[in-house]
Amino acid sequence: MEKRREGTKKIRKGDNVLVVAGESKGKAGVVLSRMGEKAIVQGVNIRKKHLKRTQQTPGRIVEIERPVHISNLRICIENDAPVKLKVRTNKDGDRQFIYQNNGQEVVYRSVKKPSSSR
Repeated sequence: MEKRREGTKKIRKGDNVLVVAGESKGKAGVVLSRMGEKAIVQGVNIRKKHLKRTQQTPGRIVEIERPVHISNLRICIENDAPVKLKVRTNKDGDRQFIYQNNGQEVVYRSVKKPSSSR
């Protein structure tokens, strides 16, 4: 039985990303959801879907975001500048993503997802 590869853990729901390849190159947006190696980004890779009329609603054309492969995305900071994330271990032994900003190492976030308290 083959193990399915999950892909990189660097891109998560809620991250700001920049498209670096493809039809939507140069557009930035927020990750709405992530499914395996693809992510849906707000305002990127928009397609039109024609919906047939029903008894309750008339026929219409809606614009929806379609998934983008994560290899075509880069994490970006506040001014849509793409950054390269590296993994470092802090003093407590927790692994964190960091990036360089003007020669300074800035912590982006922790590698592990925050645990939900129930």
